[in-house]
Amino acid sequence: MEAHDRPSRDGIAAAARRHARLLVHGGTVITPGGAERIDVACTDGRVVALGALRATWSADVVLDATGLHVLPGVIDSQVHFREPGLTHKETFEAGTRGAVLGGVTAIFEMPNTDPLTLDEHDLRAKLERARDRAWCDYAFYVGGSAVNAERLAMLENLPGCAGVKVFMGSSFGDLLADDETVLRRILRHGRRRMAVHAEDEARLRARRALVEASGDVRDHPRWRDEESALAATRRIVKLAADAGRRLHLLHVSTAEEMALLAQHRRRVTVEVTPHHLSLVAPECYERLRTFAQMNPPVRERRHRDALWQAIRDGVVDVLGSDHAPHTREEKARPYPQSPSGMT
Repeated sequence: MEAHDRPSRDGIAAAARRHARLLVHGGTVITPGGAERIDVACTDGRVVALGALRATWSADVVLDATGLHVLPGVIDSQVHFREPGLTHKETFEAGTRGAVLGGVTAIFEMPNTDPLTLDEHDLRAKLERARDRAWCDYAFYVGGSAVNAERLAMLENLPGCAGVKVFMGSSFGDLLADDETVLRRILRHGRRRMAVHAEDEARLRARRALVEASGDVRDHPRWRDEESALAATRRIVKLAADAGRRLHLLHVSTAEEMALLAQHRRRVTVEVTPHHLSLVAPECYERLRTFAQMNPPVRERRHRDALWQAIRDGVVDVLGSDHAPHTREEKARPYPQSPSGMT
């Protein structure tokens, strides 16, 4: 932002002198400097002034925020909307409207829709669907896989592309990239920071019999255990270092991963989700059953405590919702036929 574009701190903005479309008054405003008791003036969707404005500014609408906190709009860096292909779960319009109602003003949407988002045609189709239907800003990830690895350097720079997302586990078809040769190909093509869902697919397949036999959702974190997450995270961090590539690790869920990632701050950024920060096993599965089922799973208290400590230590860079809706009927299926995902 150029200096002349910055909101005025003395109550006078060049673009709108002493009159605004909206004046938010009396609230505690969260700014880069911390929490301040100041007013906010907005015109044409932009903040034009911050300060003690009530006495010197008029506005078409004055909003009394006394006793409330006023925050900037949130960017949600991981959502799974269900359009195209699964619109009985959620449409793009419904998802973005829900985002705005929750204070989210921009979203990055993931590629595991139907069809998968793997090429420029898929990306353009999503952008066309979103046009004139979105309630917030948006960008779409392209999936990195064996079928498009050599084209990712081009795809990641297309307008509307949030970047490349790789599923090392917990995916299907052409979107699954669990083979080391494929991962090396993906890492070689492109320069942008690559987002990764890190679970070890081979270990997940080998351990699935644990839950097939029990049918107990409380075994979800036993099946998708700490080693399934740590092995994949350790593997992709090493491969990225070999390729000179930067990573963004999504929904990190274990204490062991955080200890590892604390050693790789220059190369890897880290996301955690509200679910992993607020829920704990086994209580969440006993109370919510399959409605607490997500991948990677909600784990025991020591992992939740480690995630909070990683936030305090600056290891965590991003909180992302991992919004992934299903119908109530789908979530109520017997485990493990029930789909993973929370909202």
